[in-house]
Amino acid sequence: MEDDKDERRGFRVTDRRRFAETGEPRPAAEPQPERREPRATTAAEQPEPSAGRPKVPSEPPEPVNFSTFLLGLSTQVLMHLGEIPNPLTKAVERDLNAAKHVIDILGMLREKTRSNLEQDEESLLDSILYDLRMRYVELMRSGTKEGR
Repeated sequence: MEDDKDERRGFRVTDRRRFAETGEPRPAAEPQPERREPRATTAAEQPEPSAGRPKVPSEPPEPVNFSTFLLGLSTQVLMHLGEIPNPLTKAVERDLNAAKHVIDILGMLREKTRSNLEQDEESLLDSILYDLRMRYVELMRSGTKEGR
């Protein structure tokens, strides 16, 4: 009786190769779903609660292209300028040195990609750079006036 249980709980090997040993294609067989019996999990195997973690989106993310890369960098600058809250802390934090650093990276990308961009990518990069530089200069000027 115990041997019968062991046979049922064992595993079954299914050959799913497309070709036989002779090299000829095998007839297409519909794959049969695997039957798995639920087993008890130990406390060490239990997943940790996801409190405080962002939910994983159910849809695959949009593929990264040059425009989405630029928009990601510009969002970082806006966060460092204090225009939008930090997504992790939900607080508005200002770090002008970090903002200047990312703006300089965007400027370097502009120089290194000159004549290699499509028209819409080039205009996007130019408008992002202009907008971010103006916001940075405005904050620097207002900070200097407040410091006097």
